Amino acid sequence: MGESMSKRLKLQLGGEAEMEERAFANPYPDYQPQGAVAAPSAADAHRDRALQPPAEEESLPFGADGKELVEVNARFSKRIQAKIKDLLQQMEEGLKTADPHDCSAYTGWTGIALLYLQLYRVTKNQSHLQRSLDYVKRILRNLNGRRVTFLCGDAGPLAVGAVVYHKLKNSSESQECVAKLLQLQRTVISTDSELPDELLYGRAGYLYALLYLNTEIGPDTVPQSVIKEVIDAIIESGKNFSKEERKTDRCPLLYQWHRKQYVGAAHGVAGIYYMLMQPIANVDQETLTELVKPSIDYVRHKKFRSGNYPSSLSNETDRLVHWCHGAPGVIHMLMQAYKTFKEDKYLKDAMDCSDVIWQRGLLRKGYGICHGTAGNGYSFLSLYNLTQDRKYLYRACKFAEWCLEYGAHGCRIPDRPYSLFEGKVMILQMVLYYRKEGHPFNFGTCIGVGKSSIGSSTIKHPYTIISANKKAGGRKGQIKIIHYHNSHSCFHFSSLNVKPVAVFLRYKILLC
Repeated sequence: MGESMSKRLKLQLGGEAEMEERAFANPYPDYQPQGAVAAPSAADAHRDRALQPPAEEESLPFGADGKELVEVNARFSKRIQAKIKDLLQQMEEGLKTADPHDCSAYTGWTGIALLYLQLYRVTKNQSHLQRSLDYVKRILRNLNGRRVTFLCGDAGPLAVGAVVYHKLKNSSESQECVAKLLQLQRTVISTDSELPDELLYGRAGYLYALLYLNTEIGPDTVPQSVIKEVIDAIIESGKNFSKEERKTDRCPLLYQWHRKQYVGAAHGVAGIYYMLMQPIANVDQETLTELVKPSIDYVRHKKFRSGNYPSSLSNETDRLVHWCHGAPGVIHMLMQAYKTFKEDKYLKDAMDCSDVIWQRGLLRKGYGICHGTAGNGYSFLSLYNLTQDRKYLYRACKFAEWCLEYGAHGCRIPDRPYSLFEGKVMILQMVLYYRKEGHPFNFGTCIGVGKSSIGSSTIKHPYTIISANKKAGGRKGQIKIIHYHNSHSCFHFSSLNVKPVAVFLRYKILLC
């Protein structure tokens, strides 16, 4: 036991050089209450001074006082506005050489359709919805039938197509997309299928598509009986594998992908448990308490001293800080567990995840969501929404500043540089995403379903609208936060007579 622990500590503490190889040292001082900025630590002497932000940008991106008014310097707002325009132009030019056969949301054309759908939601500009439709039509002609998930299979294009047609009031085309999506269910629930259970390629990814439809179109779009059959298949698969591994008592729901018991959001148990805890999934309380909760606790005990998590249950190396593998993905499972089970230990572990993401989350691999800085930044926003602790909003703003300097840090160029999960489109989603809950592929409050409990108070999915428009009561260089508590209503931007709307992360920033 002692020898095993010694080996584990050595592996955890001996990776400083590798950390520098995988991530940039964070050049920003951390948040201090009352607007004070922390003095650089001794470790800062080893940082690359060229990465230090200008003095003006080291200040808080919002005011230190007041509950409703949040100051944002004009320079930062201007950079957001300029970057959106610049990245859109780069994306459209770059897409001319993109793979014409990649229809996935992860790296292909469905991700672009989602971007324009988001632009439409934010601006109410019909041309963006039409542009999304153009991509949807292209996608639906090229479905290959090889995979069934939202991110990497046919379920994503069909679900997005159904939503776009629904918004265009073309019910026949929308219903046809839904029908084709439901036809995939037979493969998903088949006991003879070798389909995994994880989010990218497995049953949880198909479940995501079903919940997406019921959120975007209506709660009866996909019958609850269909959803239950998929959930039952996921549960039975986890119970059976746990029994095979003789871990029923410790981890009642256990999963593998390619013969590895992964932990993270993309291929691992964190993504699966997260989906099972969604209120809209309607998993019964006994299953949550007796099967999901102890399985989450089993994963929690694999946490490294740093606050990070291993890529797989057998891996003892504290290496990866990505959404796909590591704390940036596990944190969403922990926050959802806190909302579901109301136990502080989950929130504490989520905060530990946040600390390691802050320290090691500016990734050299790039800016995307799966293994990039933008994906890591969303975790801070989710945690801010849950705790209302401004430290996490500050951290999110600083990661956003980093992403706004796209190309200046020497990050690796991804294989699909104009895609949603690997490339520049994710940065656009980051600054355009307007829901309150953070990560663009979160459920729960992200998609306006269920409730979030924080202590003894309950918040029913407030949108936070941040406006710099004079008619909305703001002035140059200011952002006004308005908590809008009807999660199913839409704020009418046209009444504000604003120019293009830039949305910073999950907060609406209306830039005049």
